[in-house]
Formats: sequence, structure tokens, C-alpha cells
Amino acid sequence: METVIVRKWVTDAIERAKRRAQDRRARTDTAHQEFATLLDQAIVPLCRQVAGALKAAGYPFTVMTPSGAVRLASERSGDDYIEITLATETEEDAADGPWVMGYTRRTRGRHVLDTGRPIRRCPVRDITEEDVLTFLATELEPFVER
Repeated sequence: METVIVRKWVTDAIERAKRRAQDRRARTDTAHQEFATLLDQAIVPLCRQVAGALKAAGYPFTVMTPSGAVRLASERSGDDYIEITLATETEEDAADGPWVMGYTRRTRGRHVLDTGRPIRRCPVRDITEEDVLTFLATELEPFVER
């Protein structure tokens, strides 16, 4: 194969990679801004309501707000929690963009179960309070069945 053809192919590949990286950075920046708003206006207040309802039912949970996330943690075991954050570093992001992710950690003796899944596979701006509440209700079931 001629050197000119190989160089053109390599140059084109480099340019495509640079454009994809630039597009991914722009999507990630937008998602971070949208998630910060969603977190402050909907997710954190909803988690506080859920924690209050759980406490009233005899299941003490507290709400923590580490930077860029919210964590609904059991007061009985510091290792049991549900966390909602923005995931920007998974392989799925490369094609579809960042996801609002829910992570759950449950302990049973020495056994630890860590799970994570998107709250809903859609852009951050399309996540609703109902999506978050549905996720929380599903993930809380194992905590309250004890």
C-alpha cells in the first residue's frame, strides 16, 4: 500500500478520535450542569422525604450529600446505603452519554453486595422524581424486609 494512503488513513482516524473526544467532553459538561440542578431541586429533597418516611416506620436512615451525589444510608449499619450520582466514566458513556446511576451496598454478616444501574437510560434532563422514587422503592425493599 502506498505511504500517502496510509498517512491519510491515520490522519483521518486521529481527527475522528479528536472530534469524538470533544463531543464527549461537551456532553459530559452539559450532563454535570443538568445533574447538579436535578440533585439540588429534586433528588436531595426526595431522599430527605424518603428518609423521614423510613424513620417514621421504624427504619432509621439518614441523607448525606457528598459532592455531586446523594446517599441514603442506614443508621444501623454504615455499610448499607443507596447512592445516586452521575456516572461519566463507563464504556456505555462513549456511545450514549453520561447516566444518572444508582448504587446500592448491602451487607449480610461478612458478605457485601454491591450493585449499580442507571436510574433510567435517558439524558439527565429527562429524569423525573418518579424515576428516582421508583428506583429508591425497589432498592429499599431488601433493607426493610429484615
